[in-house]
Amino acid sequence: MVKITQVKSSIGQTKKQKDTLKALGLRGIRKSVEIELNPQLKGMVDKVSHLITIEEI
Repeated sequence: MVKITQVKSSIGQTKKQKDTLKALGLRGIRKSVEIELNPQLKGMVDKVSHLITIEEI
């Protein structure tokens, strides 16, 4: 399990990056989600790594 927190705004990012944040369940700055990391989600996290922080639980 990992905790993903959005730390930067999606304003000014590409539509793909905004859609990726939405698909991860992140809706705004300082919002967090806890997910089980699998290869598909790992790829999504890598695409928006500059906007989020990741903590192992």
